[in-house]
Amino acid sequence: MDDTLQLYFLCAHPSLTPSSAVALTLRAVGGLTTRQIAQAYLVPEATMAQRISRAKRTVSGVRFDQPGDVATVLRVLYLVFNEGYSGDVDLAAEAIRLTRQLAVAIDHPEVAGLLALMLLHHARRASRTEPDGSLVPLAEQDRSRWDTKSIAEGIEILQAALARDRLGEFQAQAAIAALHADAPTAEETDWVQIVEWYDELARLTDSPVVRLNRAVAVGEADGPRAGLAALAALDDSLPRHAAVAAYLHERDGDLATAARLYAEAAQKAPNLAERDHLTRQAARLNARRCR
Repeated sequence: MDDTLQLYFLCAHPSLTPSSAVALTLRAVGGLTTRQIAQAYLVPEATMAQRISRAKRTVSGVRFDQPGDVATVLRVLYLVFNEGYSGDVDLAAEAIRLTRQLAVAIDHPEVAGLLALMLLHHARRASRTEPDGSLVPLAEQDRSRWDTKSIAEGIEILQAALARDRLGEFQAQAAIAALHADAPTAEETDWVQIVEWYDELARLTDSPVVRLNRAVAVGEADGPRAGLAALAALDDSLPRHAAVAAYLHERDGDLATAARLYAEAAQKAPNLAERDHLTRQAARLNARRCR
């Protein structure tokens, strides 16, 4: 059984919750450690270890001869891609390979949407970090280093999926990524249309993380105070809430608040590269204030 079929059938067991199916598949097929999966789910490692153990007991001795839910399979692949893209383990290319295989096996617009999303994000990979590993924000990336071939392929796949008029969350995410990829410069980004796509994505998912990202887009389209107003409606315990608030306060000219929030966000950062980036942002603003 090839990797795609193993992935697809493993998600089939009716007694597995979607989260357990994702976790077990990440462990069995994706090769992620329990710690990495726990980080993806924002739960303690011990909790995830128990979840995976229970899932293994559930599927022990079961023959997988019926395909699983497409949405669950796509969540698995998306998590594998994101874990690989973060740089902790290099699974992004493997996730793209598996998604390509799935797209051949299944004619589904959301499979195409996920493949497009992966290609569009992966196209920017070379520009996302400096040689020393430090993060480069999207607005500061060297767009000449973006992989135009992957961008063109991703947009073509996305357009074909959207034409089928069966919008799903991965197609909406890919549309946002395509608008970023299509902008010649950061200043020419079509933020108004990006807000509209975030509205669609929020309707589809009702995700607080989506609404957090939408607040950034609103801040770019309508000004930082509009972004802060959108942010005020969200729980401040959300991951990266402080970082978004810091950025919007900086855009609004409140450097003291922004510096404090950047430092707070650094303490909560999920990885070293992000922590170092946020720490540098806080130091940069504090230095400006002391001039």
